[in-house]
Amino acid sequence: MSAEDILLGIGLTVALAVGCQILAGRLRIPALILLLPAGFAAGALTDAVHPGNLVGPAFSPLVSVSVAIILYDAGVSLDLRHLKDATRSVVVRLMVLGVLCTWGAVMGLAPVLLGVPAAAASMIGVILVVSGPTVVGPLLEHVGPSDTVRRILMWEGSLIDPVGGILGAVSFHSIVSGGLRSGHFRVGAFVAGIAVGLAGGAVGAALLWLTLRRLHLGETLGTLAQLAVVVAVAAGCDMVFDDTGLIAAIVAGLTVANLPGFDMPARRPFFETLVQLIIGLLFISISATVTPKSVVPVLLPTLALVGVLVAVVRPLVALLSTLRTDLTRRERAFTGWMAPRGIVAASTATTFSASLTSAGLPGADKMLPVTFLAIVGTVLVYGLTARPVAHRLGIVRPARTRPLLVGGAPWVLDLARALRTAGLDVLMWAGAAQERKRIEAAGIELAAGELMAAASDPQAPLEGVTSLYLLTDDDDFNALAAIVMEDSVDGPVHRIGPPPDSEGVVAPYTAGGTLFGPELVRPALAARHERGARFQVLPAPEPRPPGYDALFVVRRDGRLEPVTDDRTPTGRQGDTLVLLGPARPEI
Repeated sequence: MSAEDILLGIGLTVALAVGCQILAGRLRIPALILLLPAGFAAGALTDAVHPGNLVGPAFSPLVSVSVAIILYDAGVSLDLRHLKDATRSVVVRLMVLGVLCTWGAVMGLAPVLLGVPAAAASMIGVILVVSGPTVVGPLLEHVGPSDTVRRILMWEGSLIDPVGGILGAVSFHSIVSGGLRSGHFRVGAFVAGIAVGLAGGAVGAALLWLTLRRLHLGETLGTLAQLAVVVAVAAGCDMVFDDTGLIAAIVAGLTVANLPGFDMPARRPFFETLVQLIIGLLFISISATVTPKSVVPVLLPTLALVGVLVAVVRPLVALLSTLRTDLTRRERAFTGWMAPRGIVAASTATTFSASLTSAGLPGADKMLPVTFLAIVGTVLVYGLTARPVAHRLGIVRPARTRPLLVGGAPWVLDLARALRTAGLDVLMWAGAAQERKRIEAAGIELAAGELMAAASDPQAPLEGVTSLYLLTDDDDFNALAAIVMEDSVDGPVHRIGPPPDSEGVVAPYTAGGTLFGPELVRPALAARHERGARFQVLPAPEPRPPGYDALFVVRRDGRLEPVTDDRTPTGRQGDTLVLLGPARPEI
């Protein structure tokens, strides 16, 4: 290809990768629904985006390193301390039974439906056991199921990717070590491959400990150090033993996330932006390698295989995994209707199918088109039906806001009472022991202290909280927490405004909207409350009493909309206003 054609291919690939993700975000659908057909169509209509023409033989190594970055990111996102009690039991069962049943079903059906030998069927089965948060997350956000179901499915999707990556690497080396023949398993070579991956993960963890713990790198350099370590270790392991870099990346990520002593910098926005770009580029590139000619022969057999996985295997796995648990029958049913395939399936299929095809394994050339069709089929099925199914089962989380009020001053406590009177399920958190006792004595639910770990760990989401209001007496804390915790809450984050003459280090200089406008900043509101002003809940159609200021509008469906310095919502029929009255006159 000429330089102009290469530039065209690079530009078109990046434009499709980013454009599809932007459009998917606007449409609130998984990006895969757009990325896969866009890449497939681009590959069928032009050779410009074909990775073989753009990067040649470097494509497979680039895919391996890219998948290592994605799996490291997935590993770092997993905090095993948050996987507790019944949730842990269900997730473990879903993973174990899901791997065994999916793997077994594909091994049993693939030789019959696809005409591939047992070794290729085994590899396809391993590839299709994974799901992944990159596709489960957007689907759950679109559906909005109950917190219990959402937590279980997100943990399953997050954990199954690294597990599937490890199984894929193990199966690949098992097949290769066995000379592609059954009964010829080379134990030494197999163990050596696993050892290389584990050793690489240990080296990666040690290097990350050195760079993050000893050198105290900031956000930018710390993120770059993580990227450099993962790429270097994964590439080094692959040089010693093919595809063991995936194991190394997973081990390093899990170690960093779950061992104490690591000073992890915030990975937003660079690392997550990079991962999203990699996902888009991989899907466009991988889909472009799937030709219509390769898809047609396996189309109907793969659709039959997907039908069995969706209609039989997944419901059976969910049924067995949720027996004798606290999940309702409807929650168990929806758990059985959510198992889409995602990026790791596509990436591992690309890497392993190319290697096994080169090694001469019969049927290896069918792995990629089968995986492509399985991803498209499962994403379309679940993407189009998950929300109607959730509504039919009655497990959709209501739109009603669940606010978390941070602060324990008397006026904050009275505000919480008023919001509860308006029909909201209010949660509070305070740092001082005296304030926490005051909250408990008022009968308001007190958030566990560990929830505030989100202030330093953006990967610790505040589950069930749909809006956050920072109302402490420390204006700098409110300002900093509003920035750091923005991605830890499934909804808006607001803070009370500092006084105009504030001498704080951060609060006066932090951009963004603040609550209640410039007149009702924190000290003014607290002083007014101390002088006898009280909160009142009033139906929206009724006239506002003189001297009262509107603070919140509670919509008829339970959504909470605050008054801010740049927005004043108006109440409509069926809404409720939360007002602050005037101070009592001094005698």
